[in-house]
Amino acid sequence: MIAVAGKGGTGKTTVCGMIIEYLASAGDGHILAVDADPNSNLNEVLGVKIETTLGDIRETMVGRELSGEPIPAGMTKQEYAEFMFGDALAEGDSYDLLVMGRTQGTGCYCYVNGVLKAQLDRYAGSYRYIVVDNEAGLEHISRGTLPHIDVLLLISDCSRRGVQAAGRISEMVGQLGLKPGAVKLIVNRAPGGSPDAGVLEEIAGNGLELIGVLPQDETIYRLDCEGKPTAKAPSDNPVKTAIGGIMGKLGC
Repeated sequence: MIAVAGKGGTGKTTVCGMIIEYLASAGDGHILAVDADPNSNLNEVLGVKIETTLGDIRETMVGRELSGEPIPAGMTKQEYAEFMFGDALAEGDSYDLLVMGRTQGTGCYCYVNGVLKAQLDRYAGSYRYIVVDNEAGLEHISRGTLPHIDVLLLISDCSRRGVQAAGRISEMVGQLGLKPGAVKLIVNRAPGGSPDAGVLEEIAGNGLELIGVLPQDETIYRLDCEGKPTAKAPSDNPVKTAIGGIMGKLGC
């Protein structure tokens, strides 16, 4: 499992989408892409239409229960729930996509977090790769929603503050006793494709292991502005080339 995390606004969802596209193009086994952010938009980055989310299905089930609509004959409540939540998996040729989504009510997302965990446990053995786009922070990781993480990729923009935020997340991983196989840093949107000395100094000061740098790129910016899937940028795009180098270092 590859989990992508970082503070909001660093471009982690775009990075996650490009990782998924890279693995899909390599054709080295089927992939489960997971959007674990209630504010879901990984599907837009990938250019995939989503019919429903785990949150949508949960609301439908609550509505049926409140209205007294019976469970289909011959099914237990648990079997019905599993059947319904199975509809949230959008199946594709190269990868499948599971979207957490949000509930309509107020309060925490404890229930839908639990549903996401159950679905990941259900599907984990069926995929060569699972790539998870997390919400900002460590919500799913700290709650144990995700199975064992082989690689945790922390995404920062090319700023000291961004690196400091990634450093705090890395520190929390240790404090919570989480044990991902590896924790690596990716610096995104670097002008000229290289962080300056101050940013590199901040990376070293936070004890972070930099695995790669993604350049600031006009094509990616324009695709986003036009509402087009950024993960579908041309294969020779410099950001995609850099992603390929990172994935090579990870042995993927």
